[in-house]
Amino acid sequence: MNIAQIMIPKVCTVFLHEHNTVRQGLEVMTRHGYSAIPVLDEAGGYVGSVSEGDFLRHVLAVGSTDLRAHEQYRIAALVRRDFCPPLSIEAEDEPVIEAIMNQNFVPIVDDRGALCGILTRRAVIGYLARQRVAGQQGADA
Repeated sequence: MNIAQIMIPKVCTVFLHEHNTVRQGLEVMTRHGYSAIPVLDEAGGYVGSVSEGDFLRHVLAVGSTDLRAHEQYRIAALVRRDFCPPLSIEAEDEPVIEAIMNQNFVPIVDDRGALCGILTRRAVIGYLARQRVAGQQGADA
C-alpha cells in the first residue's frame, strides 16, 4: 500500500500545536466538527492527539464553561501520547489495517517523527475496495 498516495497531506489537515490554549483547541474542534485532532510540537513533530472527551474532562476539572477561563491552559496538558499512535509513511499493509480498525484516522510520520498527514479509515477502505475490483477484473481477463 502506498500510504503517500491515499493519505490526506499535512497542508490539508487540521491540527493543533501543544502551545495553543485550550480555548483555541475548543474553537478549532467546534469549527471543524472533528472528534479528535492531532497535536504537533514546535518543530512539527507529532506528539499525540486530543479528543472531545479530553476537552470535556478538562472543562469538568476546571468547573467553568466560560471560554476565557480556558485561555490560561495549554493543549500540552490535554494530549494523550498513547491515543492515535502514528505509523511511518513506509508502513506495510498489516500494521496499517490493524491501526485503522481501531482508529478513525492514523497520523503518518516521516523518519524524524514529523507529521506528513493522516490516513483515514475511509481512504483505506476505498483503496482496498479498488484493489479488490482490480483483482477481480484481472482474474476475468
